[in-house]
Amino acid sequence: MSYKQNIRSFIVSSLLLAAGINNQVSAQSLSNAKALLEPSGTQYFQNQYLANPAMAGFEKGLHLNAAYRNQWNGIEGAPITKFFSADYAVGNRVGAGMHIFNDVAGLINRTRVALTYAYHLPLTNPDQQLHFGLSLAWNVQRIDYKNLDGDPNDPSVSAFNRRDNYFEAEYGMAYTDTKLTIQASLPNVRSLFTGDDKEADGGGIFFTAASYRFAINEAITSIEPKICYRGIRGFDNILDAGVNVSILNDVANVMAMYHTTKSVTAGVGVNILRTVGIQAMYTTQTGGIKTYVDGTYEIGATVHLFR
Repeated sequence: MSYKQNIRSFIVSSLLLAAGINNQVSAQSLSNAKALLEPSGTQYFQNQYLANPAMAGFEKGLHLNAAYRNQWNGIEGAPITKFFSADYAVGNRVGAGMHIFNDVAGLINRTRVALTYAYHLPLTNPDQQLHFGLSLAWNVQRIDYKNLDGDPNDPSVSAFNRRDNYFEAEYGMAYTDTKLTIQASLPNVRSLFTGDDKEADGGGIFFTAASYRFAINEAITSIEPKICYRGIRGFDNILDAGVNVSILNDVANVMAMYHTTKSVTAGVGVNILRTVGIQAMYTTQTGGIKTYVDGTYEIGATVHLFR
């Protein structure tokens, strides 16, 4: 199969994947998104592995990422979320990764641990690659007894905590060259096809994205616009559109993403010796509740080793 046929087949498969899954979501509208799900702001540019297992080990070396997010500051029991991931280019064409997600909101404590295998297939030009990734994840959800304001012997509480922990799978694919990136992923494969929705990570159904990096000069190193389209179980689909601007030969960056939940994520970052990256972000509150609560603060850190 020729290079052009490979690319055409990949793009068609991505579009069919998104369209086919979208048909399973009833009464959803692009222009009237209501979903409250907010992924980590780092997944758009800083750590794309969070959104797509195919990106594990995509670049040479070991990449460590951590992020801390505080939503609705000042409200008791407001969500606090922590992310950690590590991915590594194991060898020829193979990448491996691990990511850990923990979210505490009120009495509910959710933890997800995933291990990833990725395969990176060069095309005619080595800079042009197809990527495929599969993650197996273990999910735990518990009620925190020590913060319970009520009867700890309530049978509904113990029944919730007696639920079995369960496994989930993520599948992703991508095409990359030196400028263009096209992605598609399914974050909850098991629950999607069995219909057994345990809300492992907020009900994500699918994620698609495309970006293009324009190289400029040393002062403004590059401009990379990006558009994402996400499916959320039980809510309207979400469109994210924005841009990342790298400046001073990639020493610093500014980014912004608009979401059709009527919120905006904006951030600034620095890159120290091309080894340590720090990103600070703020997401305004979604349209329906911005009158009542503050937005979301997030900070992410990246360390690149053995490149």
